[in-house]
Amino acid sequence: MYPIAAGLRQGLMMDADVIVVGAGLAGLAATAELADAGKKVLLLDQEPEASLGGQAFWSFGGLMFVNSPEQRRMGIKDSRDLAMQDWLGSAGFDRLDDQDKWARQWAEAYVDFAAGEKRPWLHAQGVRFFPIVGWAERGGYDAAGHGNSVPRFHVTWGTGPGLVAPFERRVREAVEKGLVQLRFRHRVDELTVSGGVVDGVSGKILEPSSVARGVSSSRVEVEDFELKAQAVIVTSGGIGGNHDLVRANWPERLGKAPEHMISGVPAHVDGRMLGITQTAGGRVVNEDRMWHYTEGIHNWDPIWPMHGIRILPGPSSLWFDATGKRLPVPLFPGFDTLGTLAHIMKTGHDYSWFVLTQKIIEKEFTLSGQEQNPDLTNKDIRGVLGRARGGAPAPVQAFMDKGVDFIIRDNLADLVRGMNELTGTSLIDLADLERQIVARDREMDNTFTKDAQITALRGARNYRGDKLIRVASPHKILDPKAGPLIAVKLNILTRKSLGGLQTDLDSRVLRADGTPLPGVYAAGEVAGFGGGGIHGYRSLEGTFVGGCLFTGRTAGRAAAKAV
Repeated sequence: MYPIAAGLRQGLMMDADVIVVGAGLAGLAATAELADAGKKVLLLDQEPEASLGGQAFWSFGGLMFVNSPEQRRMGIKDSRDLAMQDWLGSAGFDRLDDQDKWARQWAEAYVDFAAGEKRPWLHAQGVRFFPIVGWAERGGYDAAGHGNSVPRFHVTWGTGPGLVAPFERRVREAVEKGLVQLRFRHRVDELTVSGGVVDGVSGKILEPSSVARGVSSSRVEVEDFELKAQAVIVTSGGIGGNHDLVRANWPERLGKAPEHMISGVPAHVDGRMLGITQTAGGRVVNEDRMWHYTEGIHNWDPIWPMHGIRILPGPSSLWFDATGKRLPVPLFPGFDTLGTLAHIMKTGHDYSWFVLTQKIIEKEFTLSGQEQNPDLTNKDIRGVLGRARGGAPAPVQAFMDKGVDFIIRDNLADLVRGMNELTGTSLIDLADLERQIVARDREMDNTFTKDAQITALRGARNYRGDKLIRVASPHKILDPKAGPLIAVKLNILTRKSLGGLQTDLDSRVLRADGTPLPGVYAAGEVAGFGGGGIHGYRSLEGTFVGGCLFTGRTAGRAAAKAV
């Protein structure tokens, strides 16, 4: 316990032992741990109760495990050392004396967690996993570079809602016991400080709102509030819903910031608590590191403003920039998210194209998000088995039928005409696009090839999980029997902040001089998923909701001991 905090407890009337700001997955995990320790908690959120669980609820529920039973059953040989090699090769920590000092230590701790306690801890709470392990961020460089050497992406059975459920249950049980109070529509505007110690929060109570989860809620203020506690845990998320803030932090290494972006998160993911905690003395680091997707499509049935969905692609689609030039090696679908983003933004355009066949889309297109995967979300075994049958999955077919970014034609000339009509340009030249596709198709006549993408997709099919449900059998794009042809216009989709509040291994927020800011902890995306940037420059995927769980649990346990 901080000695000053102990004095405050004796001298002030406290509303709770701990205040948690943000009712997403990190906040729920922290609150559950605090309640298990017998502490009284106020859990605040500016959104209505319908949004409990935050972004994790909308997620695919993907989790990185290392040497899991699911991996072993699929013939995957993984280890802690291999995972750490992949993490460090992707992270590229280069600020170890300062901004990456704690992030690097959090990375070690998280890989240990993923290789050890993470799965049994979740399994004990009733969380189960889809048996086929996905292979995200495949890299394509050398062994020490970016990417997962083996499949590690474990989808939660029940997706995001299935992952949120046990933590929501634990928190609601604590509410029944009188240990936790849920205070929705409480927007925190300030961390209050007394004697150099953060002793609570103040802000505005917003008018009641009955909007559905994710829908933008009112910001009409009806009352002030001020609450006191011995500790505050900030779990308020990132900046992906605030495009102005995304552009303000956009790094030169990723090219010019996009003029047009779509949002992978609701508008309330606004980054406010970063500045508020900074004003109270906390340090924000690695603001220039972020994780945005290049395979975004406009949602034909949007829930929040500029609502976008990410395509989780298999490796067979041909990827072209806005001018019709094929992306260079190894920027294939699903290989290097930020490498692809940097390349696209340096073309002078903020979109790109997939060109593929009906045969590819049926096998390789999955859409990110729980609502786009009703079979997995609803734990529908019959529905999941249906993925192995012919035809595009129903959510994908809905985008093919109704999505503004999809063009489906019987021949390449008509496809190119549709691509240019969609963008209002003549950037795609039929003869040049046909030349590139024909050159690729000629490589399919032999089992050997010099085309690195063909080598990669054939190699992927050596993994039986990919061969079964993820990678189409190799074929020529212009083969009429594989058609019709499909072009998908891909937009930049905002998603995650990789930097944030710098924290030590107890999740205590640090000041500019490296000492803890008394009374303040942070977890989840607002803390860069640990240390102000556990991922460094790149993510291996399956590490965002997992990072919320790990840091939320850590913050809850550390704060419980301190108070």
